[in-house]
Amino acid sequence: MFVIRSFNLLCRRSAVSTWRNKSQSAGKRLDISGIYPPIATPFTRSEDVDYQRLDDNLKKYGSLPFRGLVVQGSNGEYPYLTLEERVEVVKRVKQALPKDKLVMAGSGCESTRATILMSQRMAEAGADCLLVVTPCFYRGRMDSQALINHYTKVADSSSVPVVLYSVPANTGLDLPVDAIIQLSQHPNIVGLKDSGGDITRIALIVQKTRLQDFQVLAGSAGFLMAAYAVGAVGGVCALANVLGQQVCDLAQLCVSGRWDEARELQYRLIEPNTAVTRQYGVPALKQAMEWFGYHGGVCRSPLQPLSKADLAQLQVKFSSNGWL
Repeated sequence: MFVIRSFNLLCRRSAVSTWRNKSQSAGKRLDISGIYPPIATPFTRSEDVDYQRLDDNLKKYGSLPFRGLVVQGSNGEYPYLTLEERVEVVKRVKQALPKDKLVMAGSGCESTRATILMSQRMAEAGADCLLVVTPCFYRGRMDSQALINHYTKVADSSSVPVVLYSVPANTGLDLPVDAIIQLSQHPNIVGLKDSGGDITRIALIVQKTRLQDFQVLAGSAGFLMAAYAVGAVGGVCALANVLGQQVCDLAQLCVSGRWDEARELQYRLIEPNTAVTRQYGVPALKQAMEWFGYHGGVCRSPLQPLSKADLAQLQVKFSSNGWL
């Protein structure tokens, strides 16, 4: 037992040392700043993954000024895909996307062991970095120490950088700030996607981690400007699947310090963003994609299409802000 423990400790120290050396030789960690759409997964009417329609969407996304794509995030319906499907989608995206754009692949699972395995598979499929959601099924036991242990083991074992992912609307769990601060010191953890929308919390995280070259991404277009104002470096925004150029324009206005223009654009994005996220979710996002020339299509069961009343309201959210 002592020999096994000593070997495991040696492996972990070796992994951390390797990543620290890489980080130092490169001068900084992987730059993840910019805008990413968390892309949807198109399905056929029989709910199989529709790779042809995925390729069609990727051709359009490849021409937009995104930093990269998030693949197999919440909007990709990843909990409804098999392990093989999740990996294959990432592989197809990597092959189709221009080389200058990052592929950030969702690899989070409920157990640490499964997350490590999924992370290895995603890296082999071509992911440039990983987006790892908080495990949440036993969320009453997911305190800071449990989550620090989980993410440390995942990052130690990963051959590509890790981005933490806190999405309390889906998991019922906020990744604690003290855990983020400690994890920001890991040489293979490069940033955080925070989808909670608490700007005070985002500002505190930026302040407490700024000596670690740690990067914070807003998890929604609805608070993108506010996040930039307190030090975020970009966003993973569902609305960018639909209004990609406009979300990128907002980011550029913020980076350029053109806050008056940014504010006016931000106002027009809030209602449609809310509609395709917490109000109506993935079915609304996929419907909006159809309106704007992308393939959204059906969701995989048990997600259901919008009712006629919800569909009408969704259209109002876009048209009243001048997008339809």
